[in-house]
Amino acid sequence: MHPLICTHCGEWDETPDTGAGVSVLRCASCGRTRPFLRMPLYCVSGPSGTGKSTIAGLLLERLRDRFVVLEQDLLWVSGLRDPEGHHRHFRSTWLRTAAMVQQSGRPVVLCGTVVPPEFEPLPERALFTDIHYLALSCEPGALAERLRARPAWREWDEERIDDNADFAAWVAAEAARLDPPMTLVDTTHTAPADTADAVCRWIEGLAEAEAAAG
Repeated sequence: MHPLICTHCGEWDETPDTGAGVSVLRCASCGRTRPFLRMPLYCVSGPSGTGKSTIAGLLLERLRDRFVVLEQDLLWVSGLRDPEGHHRHFRSTWLRTAAMVQQSGRPVVLCGTVVPPEFEPLPERALFTDIHYLALSCEPGALAERLRARPAWREWDEERIDDNADFAAWVAAEAARLDPPMTLVDTTHTAPADTADAVCRWIEGLAEAEAAAG
């Protein structure tokens, strides 16, 4: 089942009516509703080298009974590496995947580099009640050293390291001004377990507030 294809009329529904509630979608073409559970999506983002992959396994251990933790690089394959529109095909595929996983009744924690301007404009954004963004950060010198220490097959030359540093600086400067804003967690001097604890508190705090709000 493709979440943007109406099961009644078969039309591609890029603007499903989410005002119908969190458990159904209403087709803009035929007006019929279909069951679909909309939940929040929690994105653990940040530039390369800040620790996303390192803490992903720790998040899985801590959250597996309530959330589904996924690593974004699992789908970073040649067929989805289209640079047009901020890798739109890749981003849309992940949103559709996360939306279908959440039909199990557990929200998704997606670990991978993404910022609000890459997800928020997409049609698949309507499949979630909210998308929350947290970005890991790191001091420039420490970030560069982490990337230089990676195996050669990962191809982190100085030009690529400089590009990543520029992106890291942009995230640090713009995080609070993005819509929605991104929460920053500095990993420069923090052990992975402590970083994972901080991220878990962020996720659990948001989930508790959303549950209390009904």
